[in-house]
Amino acid sequence: MSDVNAANDCGCDKARAELEEYLRHELCRTDVEEIRAHLETCDGCSSELHVSVTLTEAVRRACKEQAPEGLRTTLIATLRTL
Repeated sequence: MSDVNAANDCGCDKARAELEEYLRHELCRTDVEEIRAHLETCDGCSSELHVSVTLTEAVRRACKEQAPEGLRTTLIATLRTL
């Protein structure tokens, strides 16, 4: 690890706590740099990042699917009677 990365490494606690925000690009530049520096050197957190990316992609793909029109129509009609 370079001295620059060592100075910017935020540690496992912060990296794991902010991993979802990191993946959604919701962090400030400083936090992104700290987490990226940590991920470059920590196998455990890098593995957790990989799992989170895989899970996020699976959920994203699943959410694109729609129920068949007949099922949707039946469901809406049933909900309207409640």
